[in-house]
Amino acid sequence: MAGKSIVKQRIEGFSLIELMIVVAIIALLAMVAYPSYMETVRETRRTEGIALINKVMQAQERHFINNLTYTTDLTDLGMAVATNLPSENGHYQISAAACAGGLPIDECINVVATAQGSQAVEGNLGLTSRGEKTGSWQD
Repeated sequence: MAGKSIVKQRIEGFSLIELMIVVAIIALLAMVAYPSYMETVRETRRTEGIALINKVMQAQERHFINNLTYTTDLTDLGMAVATNLPSENGHYQISAAACAGGLPIDECINVVATAQGSQAVEGNLGLTSRGEKTGSWQD
């Protein structure tokens, strides 16, 4: 065995400093990406509220054609509940009321989507039978 030499192998890996740098970079990326992600989630949830407002307003217009008045009772429109109709995922509740300014219900109705839970940051949405919008409708 005199002719064989022993070769020592050095095992290399990441040092603690290198690992901490990678963790710091990932944390910075997450700090930038998370708010943008949450904004996208809120915008998607807002479309749920807008879609339900439009559905209720279409039903209001059909009711007006047949009865010459709008209604605050959503069951008159074929909805499941009279007021505070929840959206599909529960991020909004829809209600209807006469328009502000003393207009009678046979002239104007205001359909409002009240934001629920974490969606409350976005605020409420509203649409009148005259096409006036309130809240943040941009997509």
